[in-house]
Amino acid sequence: MRYVIIGAGAVGGAVGGRLAEAGHEVVLVARGAHHEALRAGGLRLMTPEGVRTHRLPVADGPAALGALRADDVLVLAVKTQDCEAALAAWGPAPVEGGGTAAERLPLVCAQNGVESQRLALRRFRRVYGVCVWLPATFVEPGAVSAAGTPLTGILHLGRYPHGTDETAHRIAADLEKSRFEAPVVPDVTRWQYAKLLGNLANAIEAVSGPLTGEGGLELFGRVRTEGESVLAAAGIAYASEEEQRLACGDRIRLQPFDGSPRRGGSSWQSLHRATGTIEADHLNGEIALLGRLHGVPTPLNDLLQRLANTFARERRAPGSMPVAELVRLAAEAVAPSDGERPPPRQSDRSERVYG
Repeated sequence: MRYVIIGAGAVGGAVGGRLAEAGHEVVLVARGAHHEALRAGGLRLMTPEGVRTHRLPVADGPAALGALRADDVLVLAVKTQDCEAALAAWGPAPVEGGGTAAERLPLVCAQNGVESQRLALRRFRRVYGVCVWLPATFVEPGAVSAAGTPLTGILHLGRYPHGTDETAHRIAADLEKSRFEAPVVPDVTRWQYAKLLGNLANAIEAVSGPLTGEGGLELFGRVRTEGESVLAAAGIAYASEEEQRLACGDRIRLQPFDGSPRRGGSSWQSLHRATGTIEADHLNGEIALLGRLHGVPTPLNDLLQRLANTFARERRAPGSMPVAELVRLAAEAVAPSDGERPPPRQSDRSERVYG
């Protein structure tokens, strides 16, 4: 199978580079300065083992490839806010022998959150979801780093909305030859929703910096509890923290190395690169959406969604709001308005802090 990596940034570049190292055929798809750098100098993949340059075919869209091959696997690794445009471009792309990519080819969604695969299933017949545990960073045009060791990442993989098939197992086998662990699971959304709860911290990190102090950690605990309450009301199952610990164990350890400091996660990186967009609508916004559908207030996730979008739109520097100010805004967000009755006391479980 040939892997067409649509969005060869941090995650896509790390996956594509590792697949190429293992001998698999890979095409990288990128735009702008990153596309030009990949074409001119190849992909520089920086890992704890060193820096390798992979000179791979590069495209800026489906037209550059002509007809896709019948054995192509499309790996969608753009940020969720960019998915709709990518799906619209790649869905109608012709495939050798007839038909379109949407009709014939498998599409693997490798993003945070759960929305991209929903969008994909409107167009593509064969959609696969991935729960992405992969510490990667876009360093500069043409260069990405992946600081995980001994494995580069863990990628739970399954057919969406549920089930497994031969294609999923073939993709997983290729990934596992490429320094990933790729469990094939029939319920990939259980793992994605579990990761979503952790990713609710992305907006806190983007706005106020790493969660190292008591104030930020306590706030995240309340944000996560709000998310858990929403998932419970919606009847959505997710993998437990114990399951996640067993799945990851010590298989991925962050090992910083010269030339590639990992300063923040995906949302932090979006602000650092001043892209003008951020994924908060599909992380904290997913909790807000489910809360509105099921009658559960989500003031903390509403606040973080709004702040993250404001920072992205106004191109503010990541981490530029003091944690104390964010905590103050959070207290205002949950305070009852004049004339409102105080909210009912939550159960002991919902008051626990989840780090």
